[in-house]
Amino acid sequence: MQRQRISSGSTFEAQIGYSRAVVAGDWVFVSGTTGFDYATMSISDDVLVQTEQCLQNIESALQQADSSLQDVVRVTYVLPQVADFEPCWPVLRRYFGSVRPAAMMIVAGLADPRMKIEIEVTALKRIP
Repeated sequence: MQRQRISSGSTFEAQIGYSRAVVAGDWVFVSGTTGFDYATMSISDDVLVQTEQCLQNIESALQQADSSLQDVVRVTYVLPQVADFEPCWPVLRRYFGSVRPAAMMIVAGLADPRMKIEIEVTALKRIP
């Protein structure tokens, strides 16, 4: 099976040794994605702004894989602070409300203390 690797241009990918997303067959696996703006390598202090940026970063990777947020079948949310999750619901509902993928939320520390949320998704590749 061929694999297509997709990069966001983030310096983290080269430093750590991973891809933003990998397409394998009909599946697209998007790595845990944080709220960094990869163009500037900056991150907001606001969890809602970070959530929006996460989803924009994921959407960009999915588009490069001929997929979209509408094709997401599984999503995992990781937040260091459980209290930050509920305020994110309106943002998540805007992106996934009609899709309603299988989901899980985990409370765990993230690699950088500035990170307030990390989101990982699995999607199906659009079949022509």
